[in-house]
Amino acid sequence: MNLELLLLIAGALQVSLLVAGGAMQHVTGMRAESAKLSPFHRRLFWVYLVFIGFTLTGFGVLTLLNAKALAAGTPLARSLCGFVALFWLLRLLVQFFVLDVRPYLTDFARRLGYHTLTAVFIYLPAVYGWAAWGKGLR
Repeated sequence: MNLELLLLIAGALQVSLLVAGGAMQHVTGMRAESAKLSPFHRRLFWVYLVFIGFTLTGFGVLTLLNAKALAAGTPLARSLCGFVALFWLLRLLVQFFVLDVRPYLTDFARRLGYHTLTAVFIYLPAVYGWAAWGKGLR
């Protein structure tokens, strides 16, 4: 398959993760849970959440606007793709080894959403990794 097209899909998926983030806040009762924190920690938590959203939006929009250049394999493109691949690989590892979401997977829709996100978190480092290191695969 065409690497540029795979990168465009990756860009769209990253932007769409903002919707999943909004749903996750509802499913986990994030507002009520964060209300239990001190004002400083509550604000810090929400600042982190906004910056994560900003980062995902940036990754997605930059990829959508520059998929052809990222697929070209220049040193800058490969470096950026390598960083994004590492970001998503670490996120995938956190999903499996740090976060216990079992208490929230209470119905079919939530389980489907979780497994769909897992597939996205596998797809993203694979595509960006290919763009970064798959020189012979282009």
